[in-house]
Amino acid sequence: MSWMPVVFVALFGLIIGSFLNVCCYRLPLGQSLVWPSSRCPNCQTPLKAYDNIPIIGYLLLKGRCRSCGMPISVQYPIVEIVTGAVFLGSYLIFPTPLLYQRLLFSCAMIVLFVIDLEHRILPNVITLPGIAAGFLFSFFMPPGWVDSLIGLLIGGGSLWLLSEAYFRLRHEEGMGFGDVKMLAMIGAFLGWKLMLLTLVLSSFLGSAVGLAVILSNRGGLKYALPFGTFLAIAAVAAGAVGDQIVTWYAGFYR
Repeated sequence: MSWMPVVFVALFGLIIGSFLNVCCYRLPLGQSLVWPSSRCPNCQTPLKAYDNIPIIGYLLLKGRCRSCGMPISVQYPIVEIVTGAVFLGSYLIFPTPLLYQRLLFSCAMIVLFVIDLEHRILPNVITLPGIAAGFLFSFFMPPGWVDSLIGLLIGGGSLWLLSEAYFRLRHEEGMGFGDVKMLAMIGAFLGWKLMLLTLVLSSFLGSAVGLAVILSNRGGLKYALPFGTFLAIAAVAAGAVGDQIVTWYAGFYR
């Protein structure tokens, strides 16, 4: 029966993913996460309980509202599947109690990824409590409060300095302050080493996507990319395998 905990964790992740979809939709609108109940954003018809079953509900509805027939975004099952996979991977990688810290962190990154991709904002309701939560966790588990404090200070400070320098040179905004707070949150949770790794990975990823956008003639050099989405991907990767990457890289200098 050793497979049962794995199945339970994956299913629980799917359920949490369903809740994260609610966060992704309602937080940018300033709506409550608990009231009213889930409903079609077009006709406002409340969903049946079985329509809210992760993935299955979407398949039963064939991707359309039962009442008005409007298409349901494929984002919903994707977020549920990604969250289930993240929960399963975290369960297999991390020991408790670090597991709970990483799960909370990953859920926040998933929500920030989606919201920044769709709305180009990174809500304070996630980043500011996230900074405090990451720092509090560090008193009881890795990376330790010293590394966490350095991470949040350097993480927020480095992006703020880059943004300020860009504004002074170009007289236009180059990066939102939400990215600053998000990287400070990442530093608080992961520590300064993995925060720097996150910044490097996200910069490479953002550069690759930006180059692809330019080459495909879909945007120019000033095309605004949602940097928070790249930070989220890089942060989850750094949290999962960042220590191994840092150890491998440090080996070149021994």
